[in-house]
Amino acid sequence: MTSSSPSHILVQRIVVVGATGSGKTTLAVQLAQRLGLPHVELDALYWGPNWTEPPRDEFRQRVSAALAGPRWVTDGNYSKARDITWSLAESLVWLDYALPLVWSRLLRRVIYRVRRQEELWGVNRESGRGQFFSRDSLFLYAFTSQRKHRRLYPELFARPEFAHLQVQRLRSPRETDRWLHKLFGG
Repeated sequence: MTSSSPSHILVQRIVVVGATGSGKTTLAVQLAQRLGLPHVELDALYWGPNWTEPPRDEFRQRVSAALAGPRWVTDGNYSKARDITWSLAESLVWLDYALPLVWSRLLRRVIYRVRRQEELWGVNRESGRGQFFSRDSLFLYAFTSQRKHRRLYPELFARPEFAHLQVQRLRSPRETDRWLHKLFGG
């Protein structure tokens, strides 16, 4: 795995990965705005009404179509489309934050969304029951996926098909803020 200096992240195709609740979408939107690039949220391409999942091929087609342009920032960890997103990207930003921080952010996000009945991707809403008392809990997913990503990502970065990626692994919000400050100043 290589770590790029902030000046090298100014590229045209960036993917942001990390545990659910780590701030992938927030950072991707921020990068897209500051760099003048379109933002593509993989969750929006994936989730259908009532949290239905699309067939694998359909999702991959959506991702390919959304990333067909020369410039973009995307966020998400979908292994079903990783070969597409990572192969097309020039740079990858990995938010590898500590689990207690991720869970606290996730808790705030879930409470906010449940209280406000916020619509997600135009058709879905999170429920307290689903997030706290379900096998589909995002908290459980954050725990299991973070462990998997910490083991798997360095192995994937070492593969020849992903050797072109400029990887920036950020381990805390403070480190992310410093990186953004170096990148954009102020």
